[in-house]
Amino acid sequence: MTKESLFEYIEEEYGVTADYPFANEWAPSPVFRHKDNKKWFALGMFIARNKLGVASDEKTWVLNLKCDPLLKNALFEKKGFYPSYHMSKEHWISVMLDEATDEDVEFAISMSFDLTKAKYKKKKQAS
Repeated sequence: MTKESLFEYIEEEYGVTADYPFANEWAPSPVFRHKDNKKWFALGMFIARNKLGVASDEKTWVLNLKCDPLLKNALFEKKGFYPSYHMSKEHWISVMLDEATDEDVEFAISMSFDLTKAKYKKKKQAS
């Protein structure tokens, strides 16, 4: 999946576009947020592969996503999935877009979106 196709997918599937709270001319980092609670469900970064433990100084585009801690190790078995760079390694993962399959990226985005959506409490009914 390319960065451009990722942006299109998120806009079509979730109805949100990237914003850039940390934008600068060298490394704009897009953030994708829920419309209602403004929580992030995805953060993009352009980093060196060695930041994720890969033996290469080549730069790549990664997406940080919130992850169910119980599924984290299973995802690390898949190509392109790594412990999160620059976020909590317990609750976030990093995905190299040029390594992971589109289906795996879409699954991980969906999980992140669900884990960060607003939680509405049910009202108690009068007895």
